[in-house]
Amino acid sequence: MKKIILYLAIAAVVVFGLIQLVPFGHDHTNPPTVSEPKWASPEARALVKEHCFQCHSNETAWPWYSNIAPASWLIAMDVKEGRQQFNFSDWQANPGEVDEMVQEIQSGGMPPLQYWIFHPNSKMNDQQKQQLIQALEQSIQ
Repeated sequence: MKKIILYLAIAAVVVFGLIQLVPFGHDHTNPPTVSEPKWASPEARALVKEHCFQCHSNETAWPWYSNIAPASWLIAMDVKEGRQQFNFSDWQANPGEVDEMVQEIQSGGMPPLQYWIFHPNSKMNDQQKQQLIQALEQSIQ
């Protein structure tokens, strides 16, 4: 039984090492900011940046674990999908609909579970949600 556990542990280490060679998820480039919404105030931008820019802008901060598969794959997919939905850093080319944003925030869909489970401070209470919604509604027409 001990030999089986040893072989399984060795196999797990080998597989973990091999998946690090998969190139997807290691490109952590942030394209330049091209255009942003006309922010209602610097405070509105700061609030949206705090809660949304990690996935919905070209200002993603890539944490250390974004270099380790399979976390790197999940983070890269979330950022890619977030930027495709709308991108605060390329607003004219890829704007978002404020009604959709509000709905996602109110329903608890944003931030998504896979994000706030590792960033517990990103989970918003009702007051924070309302402040963010107000900042978005005042800034996005």
